[in-house]
Amino acid sequence: MTAAVRFVTAETDAALAAAAEGLLAKEAGPDEIRDGWPGGRTERVDDLWRKLAEAGVTATLVPESAGGLGLDENALPPLLTVLGRSGLPVPAAETVAVAAPLLAAAGAPSLDAVLAGRTLLTASLADHASGNPPVPFAARAGLLVLRSGDKLRLYEREEVSTEPVGAVDGSRALARVTAPAGGGRPLAEGPEALDAARRRGVLATSALLVGLAERMIGLTVGHVKERRQFGVPVGSFQAVKHALADAVLATRFARPAVWAAGWAQATGDPEAAVRTSMAKVLASDAARLVARTAIQCHGAIGYTTEYDLHLYAKRAWALAADWGGPAEHRDFVARELDLTGVERT
Repeated sequence: MTAAVRFVTAETDAALAAAAEGLLAKEAGPDEIRDGWPGGRTERVDDLWRKLAEAGVTATLVPESAGGLGLDENALPPLLTVLGRSGLPVPAAETVAVAAPLLAAAGAPSLDAVLAGRTLLTASLADHASGNPPVPFAARAGLLVLRSGDKLRLYEREEVSTEPVGAVDGSRALARVTAPAGGGRPLAEGPEALDAARRRGVLATSALLVGLAERMIGLTVGHVKERRQFGVPVGSFQAVKHALADAVLATRFARPAVWAAGWAQATGDPEAAVRTSMAKVLASDAARLVARTAIQCHGAIGYTTEYDLHLYAKRAWALAADWGGPAEHRDFVARELDLTGVERT
């Protein structure tokens, strides 16, 4: 009989997440999120990102020998959940989980500027040799990590050309990037390096989704307690209670799956890839369900772009599809568990 496993966040990981949460609670609100959208004051977002960098956020997975904190993937779920809950429009998953560790491993001189928050860094592991997929934050980043075939290379903004792309979440600053063949600085190559970087990106995005779901639940619970119909709060209606209960349950199921994926990656568990895909499925499904439920419970006001809810819902929709959507990860898990021959009902 297999013993139950209980995940407890390490003191160092919890301290980093708490430091980020304290800073974000004081300085990151809906106004800062809107500043990330076209026409906003992005310098305010960049200033807050520098403060988070000074707290060690960008250095999470960077070895101490390279000026980082030397933490492992266990640190990603608590930290990225906090960042997701804030809604701050920065390349958190791309920088913290993917690109910064790659720069450190390759000894890139630009790492210091990234760790200090002076240079915005993003990454895309979609194959740019076979197409030109949009890259998150490429319209604003000074450094970009891009994949070409089985290689990852670092490009400075001056080396590439970018074409902004419209998106459901305008604060993600999507752009198509054209990079010169053979340009950039080599960072890593081979399937193992690509798989490891991608798993960290999926893990971090899953944690962001859990944080977003928690924020939307908080907004909705607060609304249904105050909004009154027929002389009583709408939160007292059975239909509203049940809908919110389902949303909370989905989020609470997703959260430990994300923590388990972080543990699996940090310990080199053979099932790390499966656990990570399962985390992305649960987190994506939960965030989508919460967004839909939140909008329904808010009524007509939930559909207005002036209302704060849409800032988090649109981010959730975008991230649910990023780093592989739920269908892609479900198919991967099915193949790994040899379930591809099972008929779906």
